[in-house]
Amino acid sequence: VRDFAKATGQLAKTDAIDARILARFGQAVRPELRPLKPVELRKLEALLTRRRQIVEMITAEQNRLGSAPEWIRVDIEELLEILKKRLAAINRDLNRLIRKSPLWREKDKILQSFPGVGPVMASTLIADLPELGSLNRREISALVGVAPLNCDSGTYTGKRKIWGGRAAIRSVLYMCTLTAIRHNPVIRDFYQRLRRAG
Repeated sequence: VRDFAKATGQLAKTDAIDARILARFGQAVRPELRPLKPVELRKLEALLTRRRQIVEMITAEQNRLGSAPEWIRVDIEELLEILKKRLAAINRDLNRLIRKSPLWREKDKILQSFPGVGPVMASTLIADLPELGSLNRREISALVGVAPLNCDSGTYTGKRKIWGGRAAIRSVLYMCTLTAIRHNPVIRDFYQRLRRAG
């Protein structure tokens, strides 16, 4: 909607302007109506978001630890211990929440049956990609942002690139893929075939 506002020449931003732009956007684009997410799904998303934040904090503190003076190292190590305990607690909460739902429990079981897919990948897909299973492979890859998109104009044929989509899922997919190309023969063969093709 913000890009729509800029495209119509509306650079200022106030509540009144936003209301008018939202109305114009709705008339012009006619976005599909979507129901509010169920409370349990919002809880799962919130836990995953918090998990990501804690992982980022752990990474930042570990990076600081390497160059910290000795008199600060103890403080960083204590904070790291607290953050790791919080991470373990959130992982337990995520697991408990997924186990409570028969649908999520089944999805989790199916997802983790693939070599290279662990609890973090499974819970991320369950929470951040509820469309999984209801869209075809092209639609789901475009939604995530891993579909190669063309950049052609006239006689120019650009290189296909991936972009957009849901960054949190792409990050977890990347890490999962690194594991899968070592342990999943199907993914490893596919990866090698893509590499040979350039």
